[in-house]
Amino acid sequence: MMEIRFDGRVAIVTGAGNGLGRAHAMGLASRGAKVVVNDLSLETAQKVADEINRQGGEAIALAANVADVDQVNQTVATALEKWGRIDILVNNAGILRDKTFAKMDMSDFRLIVDVHLMGSVYFSKAVWEIMRNQNYGRIVMTTSTSGIYGNFGQANYGAAKSGVVGLMNVLAIEGKKNDIRVNSLAPTAATAMTQDLLSQEALAQLAPELITPGLLVLVSENAPTGTILGAGAGCFAVSKMVESDGVFFEGNKLTPENIAAHFADIAQLPATDTPLTAFDQTSKYLKKGGLSPV
Repeated sequence: MMEIRFDGRVAIVTGAGNGLGRAHAMGLASRGAKVVVNDLSLETAQKVADEINRQGGEAIALAANVADVDQVNQTVATALEKWGRIDILVNNAGILRDKTFAKMDMSDFRLIVDVHLMGSVYFSKAVWEIMRNQNYGRIVMTTSTSGIYGNFGQANYGAAKSGVVGLMNVLAIEGKKNDIRVNSLAPTAATAMTQDLLSQEALAQLAPELITPGLLVLVSENAPTGTILGAGAGCFAVSKMVESDGVFFEGNKLTPENIAAHFADIAQLPATDTPLTAFDQTSKYLKKGGLSPV
């Protein structure tokens, strides 16, 4: 089994000042990558960069709001000036503004879309030509089970996280001839939202460090492309959008009534495990490791 290394590679990790982003930055650096630690707070980013450098790695801290295209472009330009290339982009930065749709202010909806979706667009666009010219690039979007399966009170977050999957799908196609591979990570980690839903033992198994190994595969030399990798509690699974075989109607049989009458056949899918909610997926991962979620 060949060791996955990133020697000579340059990586940008957004939202890397703490949590999952920090774990990703540390993981990449530990395997030889030069890392741009991006965060909204320069002080927070600098702490992570300093830690990497103390451990013998190489990192710089650059503050930028991912929703500000000028700041994004400046971050990429600075990284390119320092190291001459950019091989890996991990779009991880994010925030939450949870409320039911009935109570949600549209400014909060826009903010979440700007940070999660447009932030990923801006950074991906900023590195795209660099990667095309290199004939090499690895980009990861951070999606969520809230975007794939839905989660109560997260219409804004779910819409944005579903949006980055659509972005991945297209960029994976467009990047193929230049060996730019684009994937999505759907992490399940302990958050304030799960604090009261899960046992303390279960929460301990949802540490960000248990997710990062999957991220490292998605940005490796032999990475897949166009893949959604679910990760959490040491469990990994692939999510796909699937389509049933379908039913054909012709002539006078093509009516709404016939479609309704045969809808069970139309909707028949191959045997798959489809969680109903984001929490159902978290429970599944924990059970794989022999833990009860509650």
